[in-house]
Amino acid sequence: MFYVYVLLCNDKGTYVGGTNDLKDRIKRHSLGYIQATKKRLPIKLYAYFAFQEEHTAFKFEKYLKSGSGRAFMNKHFF
Repeated sequence: MFYVYVLLCNDKGTYVGGTNDLKDRIKRHSLGYIQATKKRLPIKLYAYFAFQEEHTAFKFEKYLKSGSGRAFMNKHFF
């Protein structure tokens, strides 16, 4: 499985990422090993989406990082 996830960061912002090992990736974020969220700890897993195809997961992650994807998240998640 491939996962796209949304984190809530300490600065009230969000982080969108993708991985094939969600547990390990969240652990690495929490321990400060991921540069993009290192200074935004603590983080909280807000949502994740599972996909069978890596390409589909990558396309969804890219969408969530776009302007319309951010608007979608704000409308439906927050």
